[in-house]
Amino acid sequence: MPDGRTLILQSQRLPLPQPWLRDCLDSVRRWAASAGHDYRFIGDELFDPLDEELRHKTRKQPVVASDLARLRWLQRFRSQGAVRVVWIDADVLIFDPERFCLPDGSCAVGREVWIDRDRKDRLKAWRKLHNAFLYFGPGDSLLDFYADSAERLLRAVDGPVSPQFIGPKLLTALHSLSRFPVLEEAAMFSPMLLRDLLGEESARGALELFLKHCDAAPAAANLCSSSVRSGALDNRQMARAIERLLLDPRLKRR
Repeated sequence: MPDGRTLILQSQRLPLPQPWLRDCLDSVRRWAASAGHDYRFIGDELFDPLDEELRHKTRKQPVVASDLARLRWLQRFRSQGAVRVVWIDADVLIFDPERFCLPDGSCAVGREVWIDRDRKDRLKAWRKLHNAFLYFGPGDSLLDFYADSAERLLRAVDGPVSPQFIGPKLLTALHSLSRFPVLEEAAMFSPMLLRDLLGEESARGALELFLKHCDAAPAAANLCSSSVRSGALDNRQMARAIERLLLDPRLKRR
């Protein structure tokens, strides 16, 4: 039974823009239920906490608006009595639920190890943070600081910004100064990594490089729905990757 102390929050516009997102959402719901956590799904009301100025400024960049809105919702639920609040993006798949556990500390964010080719066509790993997983627990002070910093930055800019402006970019910058905790098991998979996972020869070596730069084997991952929108992957490839991960959650070097 839900403990009433830990809330898992997700959001996605409906109907789902990509069919495989249902598998991701279901994996999080199952994990939350088995762990005894409360679960809440919200739709377009995600943006309700943003005032008219911010909505207008981000009207062409809903991803940026989402990065701030999720923080305001987490603050709202915490003020309503949740002891632990957790945000998990709709395109996160928990493929090894037995190893995916919330940390004991006051806060944690996700780990991004992005695998792609550099300008010389060599496989390269970029190690950063991501906000597809956010955890704020007892004694946390990061949520309020992060939310207020993100809003101030967003109000200060004029014109379009990077889609990662107040998400991974801000988190990574803050982390370089504060060194807050990272849940290494909450990973992010690039299209190159997923293609290697599927056995595509052109991506060979991506998984091995990814694991080399991981401090812990991932148990969940943001599969990056933007990869489908950009054409880097298609829905069929994503569905096959999900099936592969759910059947055998242990990532192995090819």
